[in-house]
Amino acid sequence: MLMSNSDRPARLHYLANGFRVLVPGDHVVCAVSGARIALEDLRYWDVAGQRAFASATLATEALSPQ
Repeated sequence: MLMSNSDRPARLHYLANGFRVLVPGDHVVCAVSGARIALEDLRYWDVAGQRAFASATLATEALSPQ
């Protein structure tokens, strides 16, 4: 039986210029807002922290020193 990746979170390994899919899925969750991010829309992530962000603004806020 084939399993669909629809509506399943993916597990990714974030790299400097991309990411590698460790567990197939159709989205990841934003580390700040909790929003679902479709893999084809994923543009912002933290390599050191291995976390995804829904927007440049959220990434900047999360990665800025306090």
